[in-house]
Amino acid sequence: MNFTVEEENLICIYDTTSRTAVMDGIRAAMPDYEEDDMREIAGNVLRKLDAMSDGDFSAYVFSPAYYNEEDDETEG
Repeated sequence: MNFTVEEENLICIYDTTSRTAVMDGIRAAMPDYEEDDMREIAGNVLRKLDAMSDGDFSAYVFSPAYYNEEDDETEG
């Protein structure tokens, strides 16, 4: 299963000890997402996690991508 950077970052803010823990955390937070794009990302994550097995989830290494302002300074 492939996750986008945004999806993986969202997953990383929740308890990643199990697939269901992540899904439960996202479902609980969904009403608080004010932006449509966040709801869309969360929905995509839920669909992808639902399609994964617990074994596939436990084998996946989730790591957040950090934004580095220096990257902007070196571009252009």
